[in-house]
Amino acid sequence: MLDVGLAGVSAVECAAEGIPFAGDAGIPVWAGVVFGLLAGSVLLVRRKWPIAVVLVAIAITPAQMGFLMGVVGLYSLAVCEVPRRIIGSLAAMMMLGTMIVTFVRVRQDMARGELGIGDWFVPFAAITIAVGLTAPPVLLGLYVGARRRLMESLRERADDLERELQLLAERAEERAEWARGEERTRIAREMHDVVAHRVSLMVVHAAALQAVARKDPEKAVKNAALVGDMGRQALTELREMLGVLRSGGEERRERAAVPLAAVGVAAAAAASRAARESGGEWGGPVEGPWLSELGVLVGQSAAAGMVVDLSVQGEARSYAPEVEQTAYRVVQEALTNVHKHASGAKTYVRLAHRVSEIAMQVENEPPPDSASSARLPSGGNGLVGMEERVAALGGVFVSGPTEAGGFRVSAVIPAA
Repeated sequence: MLDVGLAGVSAVECAAEGIPFAGDAGIPVWAGVVFGLLAGSVLLVRRKWPIAVVLVAIAITPAQMGFLMGVVGLYSLAVCEVPRRIIGSLAAMMMLGTMIVTFVRVRQDMARGELGIGDWFVPFAAITIAVGLTAPPVLLGLYVGARRRLMESLRERADDLERELQLLAERAEERAEWARGEERTRIAREMHDVVAHRVSLMVVHAAALQAVARKDPEKAVKNAALVGDMGRQALTELREMLGVLRSGGEERRERAAVPLAAVGVAAAAAASRAARESGGEWGGPVEGPWLSELGVLVGQSAAAGMVVDLSVQGEARSYAPEVEQTAYRVVQEALTNVHKHASGAKTYVRLAHRVSEIAMQVENEPPPDSASSARLPSGGNGLVGMEERVAALGGVFVSGPTEAGGFRVSAVIPAA
């Protein structure tokens, strides 16, 4: 609607200016009016072909037509993404043409006596009118065009930033989901290590209690006391673990109350860090077990009727908590497997403190033919859990049957 209105006004202006042009050129008035209407209507295509509009305005300048078309055409040309040299050339042509026409017109008016001003006014008027009709629309068009391009660039950057934030949010959600999966795996592994060993010993002691209940009441009482101790220890460890899990869940709920959008560009890093803090150890460190308790662990298996030989090489020293816990759990799970699958077999537990690593090995001989089976269920996750623990610390885990018919579990964990 704006272009149609401007084209209409320009056509009327050029038509009105065509009347004196027809008189000066010696042509019919209607021809001058029609020429003015056609020339002024060219402004309708100023957005699509601004160069053509300016060229038409320059062409009809000698006829003293198209002042509005020239101003609007220069503005439209400067707004478009046209090379600056083209804008400058056309603006200079328009200014020069306007200056010449104005100079001639003012000089003629002074010659006819219509203007009684000095000769200095002729060049002054020509320069002032030419600059006034060309410079302002060009400068305004350049400013508006630059501002439009800046706004478009800012919108594109905002769109890119929004897409980047959306991508970061999706990655943060993926990392959070991965952390939750890792947390579930760790919980399952820790629950398996805590419960399986204690319950296995309880089942072994219960079987022994059933066998000697009538023949040896004193031994039955001792086995019953051991079963009670094992149960209390298992309950204590489960309560501690559940307490850590509960506190970790509360911390995660507090962290979840912060909107993801509030963290801005740092969303991915913050979500990953929160996942590690909350998922890695369930909100806080897990107490024990330690390698110093390895003798007690072996003693419990020996009390259950297993013949266990413990040997330690190298000078004992303290390690990082996760290293000691992993080493302890490997020995614990290996002894649990002996109770499950090779009850009554002699077992050798070897621990070696080296310069930059700690090594452990649990090997059992073939079970005797007379050994009674406790019929303990097995989920097949013990060896997998041990390997995951050791691999998480950069260690090496190997397990498999021996040539003698037994089974061997070996692991090496870096000390640092």
